[in-house]
Amino acid sequence: MTNPYRSLPSVDSLLADSRVTALSDAHGREVIANLAREVLDEQREEIGRGSEIEDTVDLLIARSSGLEPSLVRVVNATGVIIHTNLGRAPLARSAIDAIQRTTQSYATLEFDVTEGVRGSRHQHLEPLLCSVTGAEAALVVNNGASALLLALAALCEDGEVAISRGQLVEIGGGFRIPDVMRQSGARLIEVGTTNRTYARDYEAAIGEETTGLLRVHSSNFAQIGFTTTASIDELAELARRHDLSLIDDVGSGALLDTQQYGLAPEPMVQESIAAGSDVVLFSGDKLIGGPQAGIAVGRREAIEAMRRHPLARAVRIDKASIAALAATLKHYALGDAESEIPIWRMIAEDVDDLGRRARRWARTCSAHGETLEERSTVGGGSLPGEELPTVVCAITPPDRDADAFAAELRARPTPIIARIKDDRVLLDPRTVDPREDGHVEQALAALCGSQLQPPRPLSRDGTPPSGR
Repeated sequence: MTNPYRSLPSVDSLLADSRVTALSDAHGREVIANLAREVLDEQREEIGRGSEIEDTVDLLIARSSGLEPSLVRVVNATGVIIHTNLGRAPLARSAIDAIQRTTQSYATLEFDVTEGVRGSRHQHLEPLLCSVTGAEAALVVNNGASALLLALAALCEDGEVAISRGQLVEIGGGFRIPDVMRQSGARLIEVGTTNRTYARDYEAAIGEETTGLLRVHSSNFAQIGFTTTASIDELAELARRHDLSLIDDVGSGALLDTQQYGLAPEPMVQESIAAGSDVVLFSGDKLIGGPQAGIAVGRREAIEAMRRHPLARAVRIDKASIAALAATLKHYALGDAESEIPIWRMIAEDVDDLGRRARRWARTCSAHGETLEERSTVGGGSLPGEELPTVVCAITPPDRDADAFAAELRARPTPIIARIKDDRVLLDPRTVDPREDGHVEQALAALCGSQLQPPRPLSRDGTPPSGR
């Protein structure tokens, strides 16, 4: 009887196989050798259990797929503008250029070229933030939760902080405001009720150990009906009268008035600063349209306290994000954010233009495509329940299997992410860069059996081929 263990190849013979050699060239010989040893060990265990084993080379090739990059660019045709699972806000061209300039070589991250001495990484963002918000000072850390943690730790540690019961929200990833407050060392004092909280409720809770008032904007849900919340002006007056810190977490960080686009009002950073908040916190990658960041603006004394706190080092922002955020903020200073920042360009896009693109997509699907009036959403924990009118390309797949068709779109070399409704696959042009239209059309034509000239490939940054 043949010994099954003798049928297993050696590591060297595996590495000599032409198919495996290609893997070694792509990922490194030692990496593939280690993977080969793991596969062989598992096959020996299978033999020991009396199981049949598969071809070792095939197994090694399948296992090596995990070495391929898993973070890849996709086409977002879902109609969700700030899509958390797809990376939230796409960056402006200027932000991408700024990242390239400052990361491909050395940069003045913490160096003063005039004096030839060490500088501060905060100097690159603070003047811009103060200019566009009207604040005295500013500080940027790596994300919004870090900004809240740092503000509470620096201004309210070992003290009581009053917050409305209706604002004890859970943010992304299961993190809850009470949990963040506990980690900061501040003690939570709940005031009011879930649906109605007045300024007098905060005042009644103020005691000798109270150090601050906290307002948290419910960015990812909406309360309707019999509701009341204390205004930021009321809270600012109360904080001044009792010498308390007022921290206002406005979440998405609107610097433009959302009402001009037919959306519900979102608390604007400038309004909170004008009202007298000590610190206003907001995200960099939501309605700002920049990289992930937690931004704090406000009174100089409060921001300096945050800057000096030991936690500031642990949550500091990196140079690539600083470069991207500075370039993004520059558009607000110049007044061209609507045309230059992708999320605002998407929000402002004309429905007639969207309809023309959707009809062009539908034509590539032959009899399987049509256009429908639908709704896009802002998403990303911003403007909950708010929608924008759009026109989508709706596809009834040839085999009427919408799930399978959507999976085939995701399996494209550049995955196309769509949504399914009423057994049809919907693609919303609002969230698709017009430079990607040719690739959407080619994918639809291929899956629906139409004839279409293949588009020339996109460059690495997604720009279209010249002349298109």
